[in-house]
Amino acid sequence: MMKRVVITGIGIISPIGIGIEEFWSSIKEGKNGVDYITRFDTEGYSTKIAAEVKDFKPEDYMDKKESKRMDRFTQFAVAASKLAVEDAQLNLDSINKERFGVIIGSGVGGLATLEEQHEKLLKKGPKRISPFFIPMMISNMAAGQIAILLGAKGPNETVVSACASSTNAIGDSFKIIERGDADVIITGGTEASITPLALAGFSSMKALSTNNDNPKLASRPFDKNRDGFVMGEGAAILILEELNHALNRGAKIYGEIVGYGMTCDAYHITAPAENGEGAARAMKLALDDAGIKPNMIDYINAHGTSTPYNDKFETAAIKNVFEEHAYKLKVSSTKSMTGHLLGAAGGLEGAVCALTVLTDFIPPTINYNTKDEECDLDYVPNKGIEYKVNYAMSNSLGFGGHNASIIIKKFVK
Repeated sequence: MMKRVVITGIGIISPIGIGIEEFWSSIKEGKNGVDYITRFDTEGYSTKIAAEVKDFKPEDYMDKKESKRMDRFTQFAVAASKLAVEDAQLNLDSINKERFGVIIGSGVGGLATLEEQHEKLLKKGPKRISPFFIPMMISNMAAGQIAILLGAKGPNETVVSACASSTNAIGDSFKIIERGDADVIITGGTEASITPLALAGFSSMKALSTNNDNPKLASRPFDKNRDGFVMGEGAAILILEELNHALNRGAKIYGEIVGYGMTCDAYHITAPAENGEGAARAMKLALDDAGIKPNMIDYINAHGTSTPYNDKFETAAIKNVFEEHAYKLKVSSTKSMTGHLLGAAGGLEGAVCALTVLTDFIPPTINYNTKDEECDLDYVPNKGIEYKVNYAMSNSLGFGGHNASIIIKKFVK
């Protein structure tokens, strides 16, 4: 018999707040986390804006010496995991550590460390490379460090599927607990790729907004005048737990994960398939997995990057799957506030869906001012709303044609 899987803890390090309370308050207010990049000189770059995490001090969450041996993406993951465990009130001394896992998504891992060490190699030679270079850089080290910190000896892996990474991580964790192979899994995503090389790469692709004169207006998903996405950074970690395990320890429950679908476009390295064909199949698979009809979904947290093609084809995919119900759905993109956290985006947006079904509040899509005829759904423009939400879907769509959708249900014992 399949196990039921619930969310019992959330930890967030984001451009609009650290911790659930600050983050959710910012979401409800429609706070914008986009501004000018502060960590390096953007002279010569066509894009000078991003959604950076402000006021993050690693030593608030971990030993200072250890933090220096971690890339920023791992620091984010460790900090968010500690916040999530505290939020879940999980007693690490009383759980079976061999059935306690960690599955984290990250698109690029320790890119900042790679850039720093490469510069050192060129200027000072190979003998000056840090012995911690490789363990700081490799993408799986966030999951490894979390496991070391918490003693999690169960399933452990890192999912790398571009901007679908952490939705895949959550979905894979859901399936492992559902089939009975673990009791608790720390999952979600982390990313810290606002670096000189990454900004140059995404700029060369012309994927980023160049609205440098108006950073607060730059991320505008589904708006007719959108001109690209805005890079973000951060981590969002969920504690997934088998239902009886959670009930037996009296855990609070945010929501229940009931559906997961993943597909590939098999079409193009960056462009989505025509009419969102692959995204539509992921949504349909998630609905089938949950055993529910399309008209039972109340809210979709869209991938909604603010690029011309993504928003157009995701809208088409939603209309393909939901038909007339698509026009009754509430659809929003919280990337309008947080920027695009790349491999961590699905973790953050999964957390948003969990908080949405818990509180019956649907976040807005801010910066929505001009209607696009090809994007004609209800995107909850500019102001969030109180709305009964029994089922929420989160979509993530990544370069390489990776598509993933999860469904979170309001918890009913």
